[in-house]
Amino acid sequence: MADGFRKWRRSFRYAYEGIKYALDTQRNMKFHFSVAFLVLLAALFFKLAKTDILFILLAVTLMIVTELINTAVEKAVDLAMPDQHPLAKIAKDVAAASVLVSAGFAVIVGMIVFYEPIDHWFRASKQQEAPMSAGTIWVLIALVVFTVIVIETRFSDKGKLVRPSLLVAIAFSVATVIAIFVDLTIVALLAYTLSALIFMILYDKKTRRFPALLLGAIIGTVVTIIAFVCLHLL
Repeated sequence: MADGFRKWRRSFRYAYEGIKYALDTQRNMKFHFSVAFLVLLAALFFKLAKTDILFILLAVTLMIVTELINTAVEKAVDLAMPDQHPLAKIAKDVAAASVLVSAGFAVIVGMIVFYEPIDHWFRASKQQEAPMSAGTIWVLIALVVFTVIVIETRFSDKGKLVRPSLLVAIAFSVATVIAIFVDLTIVALLAYTLSALIFMILYDKKTRRFPALLLGAIIGTVVTIIAFVCLHLL
């Protein structure tokens, strides 16, 4: 009995070390875990039904499991075939394709599960707003730009702190402005989808680290909302 428990504990420890390795070394795994955390927070915020939460957990689990398998396949192929080989490339490509399929499934689940609660929340939060000039919109975006510049020059000392991405901040600021002025939820979601695509392109090209991109998205959204509320109250 004691030997069985020790074997089980060793197996659990090895599995935990595998998860830690993937999180420490794989950029995509860090991205998947961050997105999964935000999605679960959104599920709590919108108080989703039990069935919807089960679908979300299924999608998140499938995405993380396929990423772990993809990492294992890549390391095994590198060990067996250090030099470039067509079959090694095929093995890696097929493993990466499994991650892409699971990620696509997760996106579809998210669109189906979250659309209705987001639509209700969006319609409930809309108020009769006074029309704003194009100049005011540019002022909102300029405030976001100035905020990012101040953070980069004032608070980021030689890269010790996260430097927010200016391009992502502007993209999410524009998406927030669109969301403020439109009455259709799908239009607002499409605007944020385009901003998210810019986010993922910059992340994929490794121009900025994930925290810098995330901070830029937060600054672009939050500063625009705060500035709009202050202007609306004046």
